Amino acid sequence: MNRFKKFMIFGALSVTLLSGLAACGKSEAEEKKSSKNADGTYEETITIDVFDGLANYMGVQEGWFAKIVKDKFNMELNIIAPNVAGNGETLYQTRTAAGDLGDLIIVDKGQQYNELVQAGLLYDMTKYYPGMKNMARFDEAVQKMNEGTDALYGFPTSVSSIPATSPSEGLEPTFGAYLRWDLYGTQNYPKVDTLEDLLPVIKSMQDENPTNESGKKIYGFSLFSDWDGNMLNAGKQLTTYYGYDESGFVLAKADGSDYQSILDSDSEYIRALKFYFEAKQMGLVDPESTTQNYDTLYAKFQDGQVLFSWWPWLGQAAFNTQTNLNAGKGYMMVPIEDQKIFSYGAEVYGGKQFIGIGSNAEDPERLADFIDWLYSPEGVLANSSQTSGSSGPEGLTWEMKDGEPVLTDFGKKALLDGDANMPSEYGGGTYKDGVSALNINTVLPIDENPENGFSYSYTLWESYQRDNTNPVLEDWSSHMDGAVTTMEYLEKNNQLLVAPGASYVAPEDSAEISTLRNQVKSTIVEYSWKMIFSKDNSEFETLLNEMQKTADGLGYQTVLEFDMENAKAQNEQRVAVSK
Repeated sequence: MNRFKKFMIFGALSVTLLSGLAACGKSEAEEKKSSKNADGTYEETITIDVFDGLANYMGVQEGWFAKIVKDKFNMELNIIAPNVAGNGETLYQTRTAAGDLGDLIIVDKGQQYNELVQAGLLYDMTKYYPGMKNMARFDEAVQKMNEGTDALYGFPTSVSSIPATSPSEGLEPTFGAYLRWDLYGTQNYPKVDTLEDLLPVIKSMQDENPTNESGKKIYGFSLFSDWDGNMLNAGKQLTTYYGYDESGFVLAKADGSDYQSILDSDSEYIRALKFYFEAKQMGLVDPESTTQNYDTLYAKFQDGQVLFSWWPWLGQAAFNTQTNLNAGKGYMMVPIEDQKIFSYGAEVYGGKQFIGIGSNAEDPERLADFIDWLYSPEGVLANSSQTSGSSGPEGLTWEMKDGEPVLTDFGKKALLDGDANMPSEYGGGTYKDGVSALNINTVLPIDENPENGFSYSYTLWESYQRDNTNPVLEDWSSHMDGAVTTMEYLEKNNQLLVAPGASYVAPEDSAEISTLRNQVKSTIVEYSWKMIFSKDNSEFETLLNEMQKTADGLGYQTVLEFDMENAKAQNEQRVAVSK
């Protein structure tokens, strides 16, 4: 849960741009009088621009979350999403050059935070902070994020009170080899010793199930390019099964025991490309992989057209509806015997993104109130997505019963079946269409709700685990030493490697490093796709050699040295926070 990502393509601002904008400093917004009435309400309706690097929706927020925000703050949210806009880097630079990125800003800590502070594009919230009572619970993380400045420009996200050495995930890890368990079962649950042993298993599954119920062809693997960055995203995902995560052009093991250049011929990344190449030779790779986006891919998972998922929050979220599960169909993790799955430890000082207010915001006080609400129990639950595990609004999707939280009938339809029609008092429409488009967790979903002592995530409730029985889970458990959750199985079998949550932020790229990185990573991604779709082993090896030589000629080693230093510095912080 880049975790969850993870999913932005932003470039560095030029020195000229930064120096030109830095003089802007404070905004006229500081001189505006409070728009809040004595009773805490707001008379005037405003529409705010939300520049959100994680959003997958562009336009005005609609549905039940929009109604909650309108009722509480008399405010509408216009989401500006670089993920959807196409060229996120251009959108970011264009709006920043104009001196107004947005009224509410959700982007990366580190380089982007520093750029916006230097350019005078973030509002100093110091005078409003004493009134932000919900944020006070996470004051240490707030102060840590803003240290080095004489102001308060942003609030960290995914904050938590959980120890840094504990997994940040709930019942499922962020990464894992998830297969259609029902079709895997028809192969008599073959043992998978190592990554490559998945291929003949998936080939047999595809051969026996060539089409889905609507007659569309089924593929073992379906890839997409939206999230490619320093490397092919689909390639990076397989490295996590052996405890690695990316740090620029470096693969760093969670425990600090190994660091790899992604372009080394024996790296886990090149191994992943060979894996997909072999899969393509076997007819397992969807030919539309090079052109489709994530939304198209998600729809294919919903339609049962893909056998393998890198993450539970793709295959399970799309396909494991109650209807399918009760029919004995669904995705579950198939263990690879030699796996050590990478797990993100709970972040002591928050995740990779922050929330800030734009320096030209019309009503910064109202926005500060809104941000503070997002960190309240009510706000955490309302600002939930279907993949976050958060439980949604109390009284709608869940309620307290006999001293414990339980899903309502509506909640079961909305959260487990995938969607439900909203009651009129919530504005109508469907639950799915009305979820928060912010796509950011302010508080880690598995954290404890201080109002009732239970997790925000319904998947961790005893009531859910008692009731969440279905033929797929029962069959999976019977073949997994009686484990009832994936995390339980992984921890019991020592197949999880937790990277302590140090909230490390890498130093920003210099102008030279940024230029070199951009030209090198485009070469790596281009060649990686070509290698997967090579006609034979000879062409694969030729392309690999060309990629390595071309990347070196473009400055790969210079960027690699920089990334290697950062990867090792990150591990030093992980060691420190573990103590």
